[in-house]
Amino acid sequence: MNVRKLTFALLLAAPASPARAQVERLTGRVDEATRAAVVAVVDSSRSAGVPAVPLVNKALEGASKGADGARIVAAVRALAADLGRARAALGPAASDPELVAGGAAVRAGVSPAFIGTLRARYPREPLMVPLAVMADLVARGVPADTAAESVASLMREGVRDADLVAFRQSVERDIALGAPAGGAAAVRLLTGTPTTSTLTPGDNTNRLPRKP
Repeated sequence: MNVRKLTFALLLAAPASPARAQVERLTGRVDEATRAAVVAVVDSSRSAGVPAVPLVNKALEGASKGADGARIVAAVRALAADLGRARAALGPAASDPELVAGGAAVRAGVSPAFIGTLRARYPREPLMVPLAVMADLVARGVPADTAAESVASLMREGVRDADLVAFRQSVERDIALGAPAGGAAAVRLLTGTPTTSTLTPGDNTNRLPRKP
């Protein structure tokens, strides 16, 4: 699933509320042993600043797919670890969507240190879209370092979130046409990227301005 869609699926499926109210949503959806294990993960993650909503939603996602208790708990623990690393990198003021996108980027292979540097460089700007684009690019085969550096380079040029999404779409389109994943990202970064997703492959119009 596209990371931006996953972010909203994990976060918007339930309203924000205290952790205890969140875990009550598990009642009747998973067996008691699984529920207790998930609650333990939620409780232990609170000290690291990890919100309950994405963890509970991850458990419910597993239950909806018919996963057994062990797999559900393992997935929740893995997500909690990723979110914990993202929290440490992004800081206490990071929003829940940023944490979910950051966790996905960490899981994809983006260094938490890199994410921390990005936060230090842009302390007041939301980073959900940049982080989600990194993770999406890696999911399409772009090396994690290439994906991270490409997004950071575009951000240094002051591009908008919509432009980052257009960059991802362009790279994905090039990959679908047979270009090597890492090469597609590098070429798009060097030549500029369409600012909309409606252009046909190979169209060189409407590209982002490049700094001299």
